[in-house]
Formats: sequence, C-alpha cells, structure tokens
Amino acid sequence: MNGAARPDARWPSRALLLVASLMLVPACGTRREGAVPDLETRIATLLADYQGTDRPGACVLARSRGDVVYERCFGMADLEAGQAAAPVTNFRLASLTKQFTATAILSLVQAGRLETSTTLRQVFPDFPPYGEAITIHHLLTHTSGLIDYEDLMPENDTTQITDAGVLALMMAQDSTYFPPGSEFRYSNSAYAVLAMAVERLSGRSFGTYLKETIFDPLGMMGTVAHEEGLTVVPNRAYGYSEQDDGSWRRTDQSTTSAVLGDGGIYTSLTDMNRWLAAVEGRDTLLAPEIFARAFEEATLTDGRGTGYGYGWYLDAYRGRRRWRHSGSTVGFRNEVQRFPDEDLTVLFLSNRNEIATGLADAIADVFLGTPDAS
Repeated sequence: MNGAARPDARWPSRALLLVASLMLVPACGTRREGAVPDLETRIATLLADYQGTDRPGACVLARSRGDVVYERCFGMADLEAGQAAAPVTNFRLASLTKQFTATAILSLVQAGRLETSTTLRQVFPDFPPYGEAITIHHLLTHTSGLIDYEDLMPENDTTQITDAGVLALMMAQDSTYFPPGSEFRYSNSAYAVLAMAVERLSGRSFGTYLKETIFDPLGMMGTVAHEEGLTVVPNRAYGYSEQDDGSWRRTDQSTTSAVLGDGGIYTSLTDMNRWLAAVEGRDTLLAPEIFARAFEEATLTDGRGTGYGYGWYLDAYRGRRRWRHSGSTVGFRNEVQRFPDEDLTVLFLSNRNEIATGLADAIADVFLGTPDAS
C-alpha cells in the first residue's frame, strides 16, 4: 500500500543490533574530546548497510534553527543504471505525502472554498447518505471510519487503482467502521478522497494543484505527484527488496502506487529542505494561523486525544515534543521528525523495502545531542 497502515510499527532488519549499539553512545553534546565518534562517523556507522555500489541507498537531511547542519546520501538510487543516490535524487514519499495533501486542503480553506466542517456530501452531492456525517476534519485526522480501499480491491487484479477509483469504492459502500469522530483508524482511503476533493473544488488535477499551489511557490522544481504516462520523475530512485540470497530485486510499483493523495509524491532532500522551511514557519506558504492547524491534536467525541493533526503525528520523544510521520510503500521507507522546541528537523529517505528497527530515532538522537550550530 502507499502508506503504512500502521506507521508506528518499526521496520525490522538485520541491522537492529547495529542501531541498538549506536543508541547507547552518548550524545555528541555531552562527550569528552575523543570519547565518541563525531557526527559524520556516527551517521555513517548507523547507515553502514546502505553504503556501496551494490545496494539501494538512503539520504539524510538535518536542519537546526533554519540551517542545514547535515546532508548526505549513501548507496544507489538506480542499481541497474549504476546511479548513486544524491541530494537531488527523487524518492517516493509514500505517506509523507499526506502532509502535502493536508496543506492543499488548508489552502482551499484559506481561499474560502471550504471549511474543515464541510461534509463529504457537500463536496460530492452524489455521495451516499453516510457521507453526511463525515467532515473534512474527520478525513484529515483519520477519524472518518471510511473502509480501507485496499481491502475492497478485487483479489488477483493487477490493475492499478487511482484516487478516482478509491472514491468510487467509497461511494459503493453504505457504512463506516465506526461513527465518524468516535475512533482513530489510520486511513489511506481518507487521503485519496481528500485528493479528489481538491480536484472537485479547484477544477484542476490534484498533481497540478500541488505544483501550482505548493511546489512552485516553494521552489520545489523537481517534485512531482507522479502519474505514469503523464509525468516524469527526474533523478528518480527506484525501490528494491532484498532477496534471500542477499541480492536486490526492483519492487517499485504495486496496485496502489497510482493513488496520489495518500502516497504519490516523489521528492528529494534538496526540495524537502524548502518544504521543511515552510513547516518550520520560515516561509509564508499559508497564513500562520491556517498552517498551524496541521499541528493541533484532534480529539474524539469522548474527549480522547488522537495524537494526530493534519498529516502529522504529534507525540513526545525523550521528553521532547515531536511532530513526525513515516512512509512505507513497496521499495521505499521514509521518516521525518520535527522537534519544535529545539527547532530541529531530521529527514530520512530510502529506496529499500525494510529499514532497521529504531533507525529513524537513532538518527534523530545524533542531532538532538549535537552542540548548537550557532
């Protein structure tokens, strides 16, 4: 599927012991001279399994107080072509796409085209009656209860489904998993429907709307919501899965890879650096009071918090507030973590089907302990 249905699940691999051992190393900010490896060495050690010309790679970016303090890529973007991963390499974001989909919706809110209280039937008048109880807010916060589209796709069908196809599946249903707003259940269906809402309200394709409203204004010129046969991904990374004999097989597409709203964006460290500046409030993409809604925790009808805003998980890590999201699809594993109080953001992109358990947290630990770059 485009985004991990359970993004909190960590990705197991043979590198687990390596990550665990590195997490025991004291933070750089507290070390004595020569006591522990420096930042470059620590990151390189964590990503030892990604280095070389015979394996898919990964890229890491860290921003502290608005400055890039680390940017490096390892391994290969395209094994068959012998193309190494680089800051301009475009990886499929999978569920990291959801923060862009949410921002597209917020831009329509800012433009007065809808409210987060707008219902599905107000956007799609032909939607079944159960859509009267589902709001845009429910879709953004995974509290709509929409049926998972992956479970509705015909078995053994190799045809790729699109966002329009997901909407059609939802319109063929007559109920939800639970009353909207009463529970949290991660929903790729919801974000595919949100993409179609963007199309209906803007009169433009979802990919075009993203380009004109988010990518171009931020200077993300290599970023694309990819539609096979319609768009080209420059500097493209291809996804791979490791085989039993240690070789790598290209596993770049699945039957859900054509769905854009929940996971279809390709982008690079270079372009994500511009996006993360906006996330940090260093760009006026949207009015601050509108963009801030993405980082407000939703609550259920009984008052329980969901730990989720609009396209972002909101939690705590080692006593620090954190905004984060992971993304997993066939051949790609990614994670972004933002620590707003420390003004630190760390991004990890990779084009392989598994990463080490705890790797993203271990990478963040390195930078959380790095002395003030100023």
